[in-house]
Amino acid sequence: MAQPAGPLQGPRIIGWVTLALVVMSALLLGVYGTGESGVRVMIRATARTSIVLFTLAFTASSAAQLWPQALTRWGLRNRRYLGLSFAVSHTVHLVFIVYAVAVAGFLELNMVALIGGGIGYVFVAMMVATSFDGAVKWLGRHRWQRLHTVGAYYIWFIFLQTYLPRACMESLAYLPPVLLLIGGLAVRLVAWRSRAARAATAANAAAT
Repeated sequence: MAQPAGPLQGPRIIGWVTLALVVMSALLLGVYGTGESGVRVMIRATARTSIVLFTLAFTASSAAQLWPQALTRWGLRNRRYLGLSFAVSHTVHLVFIVYAVAVAGFLELNMVALIGGGIGYVFVAMMVATSFDGAVKWLGRHRWQRLHTVGAYYIWFIFLQTYLPRACMESLAYLPPVLLLIGGLAVRLVAWRSRAARAATAANAAAT
């Protein structure tokens, strides 16, 4: 489907997000340095940009259903590109993690984090690879929808189980991402209940 022209429409969103990530990285590394402290800051910062972009894509359809207005319609129209922007952000996040683990050697990953996070990145890769129109026809709408639904909820879960224990046991600085994730899930559940109620009403009306 053709995207309306504009600086924040369609593939341009990915370009602007990539530029913002480059600028953010340059600023943070300039302030904190390129050593361990700077890399740790970048890991935290890119995790948060990933959560924001993921939540925008995760809630786009539900938000447009519940609050049909210009902003939510923009989100729905550009959901694919918000998702791809999340993938860019999370790839940058992965690059810094790999550097910290394999090059600098100051970060260790336990097996649970390695497997759980690895599966998350597999889902990201599959969702990116099937985010184009031809993939729906190739996979079939049902399989395509199942892949993207399961993948989205798995990624949501990985984010939540990463931040919720830290918010409870380490610092309230981890609370905003937790609230954003829970809020995103709540939006989807409310929209689902609204659709179910409308379907039940239509079915009852048809039966009478």
